[in-house]
Amino acid sequence: MEIYSTHALIFSQQNPSRSKFSGFNYAYIRSTRLGSDHNGSNNDIKDWTFKGNISSGGEFWKQPDGMGYRACLKFSEEYRTGSEVILRNRGKYLLVVVSGGMNQQRNQIVDAVVIARILGATLVVPVLQVNLIWGDESEFSDIFDLAHFKRGLGNDVRVVSSLPSTHIMTRPVEEKRTPLNASLDWIRSRYLKRIKREGVLLLRGLDSRLSKDLPSDLQKLRCKVAFHALKFAPRILELANRLAERMRSKGPYIALHLRLEKDVWMRTGCLPGLSHEYDEMINNERKKRPELLTARSNMSYHDRKIFGLCPLNAVEVTRLLKALGAAKDARIYWAGGQPLGGKEALLPLMTEFPYVYNKEDLALPGELEPFAKQASFMAAIDYIVSVNSDVFMPSHGGNMGHTIQGQRAYGGHKKYITPNKRQMLPYFLNSSLPEAEFNRIIRELHSESLGGPELKTSKAERDVTKYPVHECMCNDSQAHSSV
Repeated sequence: MEIYSTHALIFSQQNPSRSKFSGFNYAYIRSTRLGSDHNGSNNDIKDWTFKGNISSGGEFWKQPDGMGYRACLKFSEEYRTGSEVILRNRGKYLLVVVSGGMNQQRNQIVDAVVIARILGATLVVPVLQVNLIWGDESEFSDIFDLAHFKRGLGNDVRVVSSLPSTHIMTRPVEEKRTPLNASLDWIRSRYLKRIKREGVLLLRGLDSRLSKDLPSDLQKLRCKVAFHALKFAPRILELANRLAERMRSKGPYIALHLRLEKDVWMRTGCLPGLSHEYDEMINNERKKRPELLTARSNMSYHDRKIFGLCPLNAVEVTRLLKALGAAKDARIYWAGGQPLGGKEALLPLMTEFPYVYNKEDLALPGELEPFAKQASFMAAIDYIVSVNSDVFMPSHGGNMGHTIQGQRAYGGHKKYITPNKRQMLPYFLNSSLPEAEFNRIIRELHSESLGGPELKTSKAERDVTKYPVHECMCNDSQAHSSV
């Protein structure tokens, strides 16, 4: 019998304004699923890709050639045989505390399942660490569908809600120093004897700790967790799909993940370019808190910009979208936190593209109010509406952009624009370049960055939840050869 709360065990040691969409005549859009895994479970995020006539910017909405790749998770006989032994085991339990924002936590949950499989342990539902910045006290079941998570991994890893009575008084062996990119062999050599001896192992801080280079079956398990087992909670899916339907009601739409928040400018070592006053604000704040600068502290802002390490601001996003063929009447959903400078920061984008909305604009009065203090809930809304868009583009890298890239690839390679910041910057700075020539060059620079299959050409490690081909997807030629 499972008793008590895992949380207790571990931790004992905006009011929306009147919507722009009020009175809208919402058209019901029939949806299809992204696909099923070999057990028949589905992702439950709707495929909203527009299939009707498009009046303007037709080429911009064109989807990439998926080369016939589709989801393909076929585990080996050895893996399936091993599952029988692992699922019978009742002596080893893995506790995990995941930290950061929702997308960062999501990535750590994926790795937690894989580590449990490596150790042959039962996974206790991961604890979402309270975020001190946002004050979000959400639990796993507030954000994700817990029953689906357990059911979806039923053939891979045993998942329980809390420790059983036989282990509830066991003091877990705690490990805080898992190195970056730890290999399968390191995990086994470091943790297997300890978890067998003590019965319970507690891991914290798993961000980027597990190697991206794992055996094929474990890579497939990563994809199974990320794209099938980790489904959002029903109330999140219901609201997010409703907002996506409102975006969809007048045709296709773009989703932009804009990284314009104050903390992003501070952490990247870049400047927002809004005005001299805002640039000075960021410089002064960074001097007070130099620890916030995450990497390459010896580089100047100019060097970071030249090397493509800075987020695109609204002016640059606008120029890029125009050059790639987005029409003035394109509908845009923007995801992200409050930008530094507020509406002023978005003015260049909204001047050129007047149909720009975020979740607060789309929601009816009162729809978001119960979740105003739940940052993870709001991030999940942005995630789902972005995944459902016809075109997605991030202004900067990050966990959300990478996760959506993998989700859109796994769902059939829906268009995903990766800004070629380093190569396009010289042309952005060249004011004498005619617009037609500028547009031609920018389109050429992005011809291979529109979300098509990215085939592995070297032995370098790749995250399969960002690049699911070949490990988790196959095309007809591969399917025939494997029969």
